Amino acid sequence: MDIEGKVVIITGASNGIGLSTAHLFAQKGAKVALVARSTDKLQQLATELPQSLAVTADMRDEAAIRQMIEQVQQHYGQIDVLINNAGQGMHVPIEQADPQQYRSIVELNIIGVISAMQAVIPIMRSQGGGVIINISSGTTKMVLPGVGPYASTKHALNSISLTARQELAKDNISVGLVYPGITATDFHKNAISMQQNPERRQGTMPMETPEQVAEKILEAVQTESAEVYADSLQKFANK
Repeated sequence: MDIEGKVVIITGASNGIGLSTAHLFAQKGAKVALVARSTDKLQQLATELPQSLAVTADMRDEAAIRQMIEQVQQHYGQIDVLINNAGQGMHVPIEQADPQQYRSIVELNIIGVISAMQAVIPIMRSQGGGVIINISSGTTKMVLPGVGPYASTKHALNSISLTARQELAKDNISVGLVYPGITATDFHKNAISMQQNPERRQGTMPMETPEQVAEKILEAVQTESAEVYADSLQKFANK
């Protein structure tokens, strides 16, 4: 898909990968709907990006997600691309994973994504198609002790995304995955964690910038590929 003039929703847009993706897509001529919980950050970002819209929403709240999709649709009259980027890590051993905290991660990393997809699919279908990109993780391509709770949510997301890709192909709706590697953002600082950046500590992957990941997200939208991998994960691309 050529994104120039297209309406693109980006969740988790206030920092990190989402922020870099918003800047990149706006530079390419997209109309960007910026979604996050931080109203102040979103409003500041919206002043920097032409034709953008700031929408405050908690991606754990199904009603807020539906309202967000409706607001974007009413504002622009269409929705062409949904990028489900919002997420949170949980880096603790399985034995020590708190069930309540895990449920919260599941709500954000899995159910929030499904809710956003369910809200946007009828709109895309009525328009004759669209693109949905879900942000996965390189942790689904290896076994990393101490990352199991988080990785499990992304494994579920992979299955949901690839199944939806087949289910929605008849509607010209492309669903794809992007696999970032370890990225230089505050993601690990915001994770529920007993250790600092376990993937980096084990030296399994080099650090990438959020701008590099944003380029991969752009590639995923433009090519409508099923899976796009960060440069550090290319060895997994054909497996």
